[in-house]
Amino acid sequence: MLNYPNGHHAADPQTRKNSASRRGMELEKEINLTNEYYLQADQAVIYKKPTPITIVKVDYPARNKAKISEAYFKIPSTTDYNGIYRGKYIDFEAKECQSKTSFPIKSIHAHQIEHLERVVRHGAIAFVIVRFVLYDETYLVDALTMTDYIHTCGRSSIPYKWFQEHGTLIPYSYVKPVDYLQIVDRNYAKELAE
Repeated sequence: MLNYPNGHHAADPQTRKNSASRRGMELEKEINLTNEYYLQADQAVIYKKPTPITIVKVDYPARNKAKISEAYFKIPSTTDYNGIYRGKYIDFEAKECQSKTSFPIKSIHAHQIEHLERVVRHGAIAFVIVRFVLYDETYLVDALTMTDYIHTCGRSSIPYKWFQEHGTLIPYSYVKPVDYLQIVDRNYAKELAE
């Protein structure tokens, strides 16, 4: 096993799939690392949007240790990420799913669906990234493909098989854990050429 000078151990790629530490907010962390790589390589400028909150109460146990103890969401947030790539506006939502069989539609809120449809109407490249945690598979699905299905399926969830058929699997890479731009290049070549 590889050890780093700071005392951390590198994860064995073989144990990556089974690691319990990969559950929870791991997708967001990996997308943030990937976006940092894109920024440093001057490939794209894409950021996680901050969640707008109203701070109601702050505790001051010490002068330098202020702690927010009560806050509320101001307005519903739109999507998780936005930015620019090859002259095109990029907007996407990222979700993790713990189920083996389907993705709950309630995980994507109505205002997020509406937002994705609006930005596409105005020329954006928009998509949803969904990670099936138990399979350790991450899919990129075109926003309109997904929202059209949500509007017409009459179901409360989207089957895992649907993602296999309509999404594109994003391969894992150590340097760019969620290298979604390689999929954007392939799936949106026409839009990027305009």
